[in-house]
Amino acid sequence: MSLTITPLSPALGAQISGVDISRDITAAQRDAIEQALLQHQVLFFRDQPINPEQQARFAARFGDLHIHPIYPNVPNTPQVLVLDTAVTDVRDNAVWHTDVTFLPTPALGAVLSAKQLPAYGGDTLWASGIAAFEALSAPLRGMLDGLTATHDFTKSFPLERFGTTAEDLARWEATRRNNPPLSHPVVRTHPVSGRKALFVNEGFTTRINELSELESEALLKLLFAHATRPEFSIRWRWQEHDVAFWDNRVTQHFAVDDYRPNRRVMHRATILGDVPF
Repeated sequence: MSLTITPLSPALGAQISGVDISRDITAAQRDAIEQALLQHQVLFFRDQPINPEQQARFAARFGDLHIHPIYPNVPNTPQVLVLDTAVTDVRDNAVWHTDVTFLPTPALGAVLSAKQLPAYGGDTLWASGIAAFEALSAPLRGMLDGLTATHDFTKSFPLERFGTTAEDLARWEATRRNNPPLSHPVVRTHPVSGRKALFVNEGFTTRINELSELESEALLKLLFAHATRPEFSIRWRWQEHDVAFWDNRVTQHFAVDDYRPNRRVMHRATILGDVPF
């Protein structure tokens, strides 16, 4: 069966049908999905009731999988982390962020599966770093290209929220030791398409290294606001068994935390990428 690709907005986003990702996809299907991801940056699949093993198998067709150092994972499938509001503080997802940019090799992408949803609310937004960069003026693009920024694990995972028990504290301390602050380019070049994208995010980026503290603060504030403008973004209203697959190298996302005290459960498999340049 051939894939049907339906674009959802000019900046990013497409809905994919004609494939069952609970099964072993063919090489042709894998290549078609990868090409759609490169073009549309975030893909959505409706009605895909996959279990964690199937989710990990699908994600692993696109690269090695990451095991998150803080979030709980599925027993026997540690490559699939659990975002369950009844178990874990997930407020760090309710900020515009790019996943695990505190790693030397941040994620290539992620596959997110909706398991339990509130009756309404709990949408997720994605924004295109490519569209945001290309909309900047030429002088500003020229200034940014070549700058670097610091990314820090503790900005989204502060001790006061993720070190509340002795076990949590030990895990947090180990993660902090293993993931000290590091630098990535402010403007990243996509390793496949060659397109440039803004690569700073409110979740993990703390400062632009080559600027003074005041200059860095002002410029990051501008870039955070610019990168998430409506014309660069898309909003997805989840249905049970929906799956999203996004290119983490050139996007940010924001999980809207508007459904409390209702419960929301999502499973995520994260695909490791390469060193940004």
